[in-house]
Amino acid sequence: MKSITRTVWTLALISLLTDAASEMLYPIMPMYLRSLGYSVALIGLLEGVAEATAGLSKGYFGSWSDAVQRRAPFVQVGYALSSISKPMMGLFAQPIWILFARTIDRLGKGIRTGARDAMLSDESTPGTSGAVFGFHRSMDSLGAVIGPGVAVLYLRSHPSSYRALFFIAFGPALFAILISLLLRDRAVLNQIDGTRAAVPFRAGFQYWRKAPREYRRLVTGLLVFALFNSSDVFLLLRARDAGLTDAQTIGAYIFYNVVFAVAAWPVGMLSDRIGLKRIFIAGLCAFAGVYVGMAVAQSLTVLLLLFVLYGLYAAATDGIAKAWIAGISDRRETATAIGTFSGLQSVCALVASSLAGVLWTWLGSTVTLAVSGVLALVVASYIAVATTRPTSGRAEPV
Repeated sequence: MKSITRTVWTLALISLLTDAASEMLYPIMPMYLRSLGYSVALIGLLEGVAEATAGLSKGYFGSWSDAVQRRAPFVQVGYALSSISKPMMGLFAQPIWILFARTIDRLGKGIRTGARDAMLSDESTPGTSGAVFGFHRSMDSLGAVIGPGVAVLYLRSHPSSYRALFFIAFGPALFAILISLLLRDRAVLNQIDGTRAAVPFRAGFQYWRKAPREYRRLVTGLLVFALFNSSDVFLLLRARDAGLTDAQTIGAYIFYNVVFAVAAWPVGMLSDRIGLKRIFIAGLCAFAGVYVGMAVAQSLTVLLLLFVLYGLYAAATDGIAKAWIAGISDRRETATAIGTFSGLQSVCALVASSLAGVLWTWLGSTVTLAVSGVLALVVASYIAVATTRPTSGRAEPV
């Protein structure tokens, strides 16, 4: 527990509360918008614009955080914007206001992501980065269990009362804002000379050209993987097609998040002992097993086992990837490095879901899922050969 500092605890609790609020709304968002008369195409457009906003802004705000060598203000503003967007979506039904609220929510994510992960990196050492990022992901995933659980319980007694959930979700989101006020930047940041010049919007993308070669090699593999790592919605659709009821499908999603929440911290600690690279490659192999298995699975037992394995995959890759990137980046550019990766990953995720939808329509779910599984093994092989095993932590400034 010595590796889990007060700041890590604070960030983890903020993420738990914010994710509980967001995931409380995630399963009911399409149903709520459909109840307002929105078409599927309009819902897709709204989500696409919102996610693109988050993706394109992560590198920029990460660069800004590095330029001024401040973390806490970006984290606080980012979580505040995401929190206030919750009641906005319940108050306003017009498409332009829903778009505005969703964009505010995703902009908040773009503002905070790089700075928050840089703050986690600053709180870790070479021997504790996996544990620190893993603990944060565990708490974040616990929120993803609590949120949908609250939504299911509420809708059982108040069917179709979607709008009230947006105001209920503001409760934990408001607590997250208040807790974020406790965050303080480490004194070491003020000892590093950082320019306060204006940061151009292209700064995050420019980082790629000057990034360490090891960063480019690793992130290339991660982005290729992101191109066929489509939304979890497709796994849920496959489970539904295999015979699960709506309740069982939602239960499987919650079950996956439970496994993720329970496993992320111990897997992170294990990565500190045997290496981030080994754990990450094992996670990709687990992903391959899940997708190939989902392509042919029919029984409830097999599907549940695959969701367990999917939770282990997430635990072995999500926080681990960021810990790895932080470890091969200069301390002065940690937020830029992670923000650039997260932004490009978001763009790739949009492409991935679009490609998966096309393949699913043309060739069916079996081929779509099996192809993703096989390609994951290809990426695992690339990372095993093209990247070096991280042996030291964050690169120190010269």
